Amino acid sequence: MAAGTAAGTTAGTAAGTTAWLTVLTTTDAPEKAEALARGAVEARAAACAQISGPVTSVYRWKEVVETASEWQVLFKTTGARYDALEAYLLAAHDYDTPEIIATPVVRGSADYLRWVEEETVEEETVEGETGE
Repeated sequence: MAAGTAAGTTAGTAAGTTAWLTVLTTTDAPEKAEALARGAVEARAAACAQISGPVTSVYRWKEVVETASEWQVLFKTTGARYDALEAYLLAAHDYDTPEIIATPVVRGSADYLRWVEEETVEEETVEGETGE
């Protein structure tokens, strides 16, 4: 298998990117978290997403220290689909500056990582389809 595939349990690289990633974001309501998760999976920008919360976030925003309850969404994706996931999150998220942090997956179950790859393959337009 070529580098970047799920052969074995260590991350390869594809086009200079990490083969597999977890990507974290947060939002202020569970229904918003679910909408972000569902949209990313439907778009095949992520294979799956897990929602945790509420968590307490403490941060500085516009020179004021804030404390808020948030829900974390952890996406599983590939390096090849990161740009699509980030673009989706920036468009769909209602925060001015949403947290979007990617962490490389350095080891994992070969079967699971293969599934992540299969579920994030960008769908191609059917030949002859104009999209109109």
